[in-house]
Amino acid sequence: MRVPIALQVYSVRDEAENDLFGTLKRVKEMGYEGVELAGLYGHSPAQVKEMLAQIGLKAVSAHVPIRELLEDIPGCVAAYREIGCPYIAIPWLGEEDRPGEQNYPNIVRGIQAVAEEMKKQGGILLYHNHDFEFRKVDGEYALDRLYEEIPSDLLQTELDTCWVNVAGEDPAAYLRKYAGRAPLVHIKDFVMPGKKPVHLYELIGAANEEKEEDAGFEFRPVGYGAQDVKGLLQACEEAGTKWIIVEQDEPSLGKTSMECAKMSIDFLKKELGE
Repeated sequence: MRVPIALQVYSVRDEAENDLFGTLKRVKEMGYEGVELAGLYGHSPAQVKEMLAQIGLKAVSAHVPIRELLEDIPGCVAAYREIGCPYIAIPWLGEEDRPGEQNYPNIVRGIQAVAEEMKKQGGILLYHNHDFEFRKVDGEYALDRLYEEIPSDLLQTELDTCWVNVAGEDPAAYLRKYAGRAPLVHIKDFVMPGKKPVHLYELIGAANEEKEEDAGFEFRPVGYGAQDVKGLLQACEEAGTKWIIVEQDEPSLGKTSMECAKMSIDFLKKELGE
């Protein structure tokens, strides 16, 4: 089974902020068939829809923060459905909204409300994990409890294979665990030769604490890090994944964000025999 490849636009946000149309055109020229949006960079949904149509890219999904969604659930969902996104993914929870925090039950109820509206408008809501969802609650990972509390017809997974790995789990095995519920998968590569950094999220601009300088954690283009990419692609096939999504939070190896995106798709196409 051939699984198409999309790019999370966050990976090339430095370029998209200056020229969204030109960036999307270059992404298409690299060989990507779709994109996952992370903001509209000052454009309207109609404008983004037109850009994608002109370029020939599929709007696979969009990362939309839960608090943004909760401000106007019907309107926010409608905006991304107008673009043509069949999926919206909740990308991140702030510290006060995470499992184990006082506000988390409210967040779960909010996720369910968004999921119900998404279904009403003909789409599916996804949850994109980091590693903090692998905190155990009553002996079970909070991520698994979330998928138990909200049924699969409302909420499906967007497993980020980097963060599953960082959490200490086998991402391929976790993918198979959610077979049939994993339409989109983030194939993200990294190296972490030292111990897991305490302040790891500063690496993606989400913490204000000092980071550990000796951990050696670095995001990498797909195929240039520690991930078993061949095993992940096999697991995607077995899980019924519809799209592989490349995401690299920060460029590395002395390359630009666009060069990293090109390295990732070139490697994936080679692995897929294209």
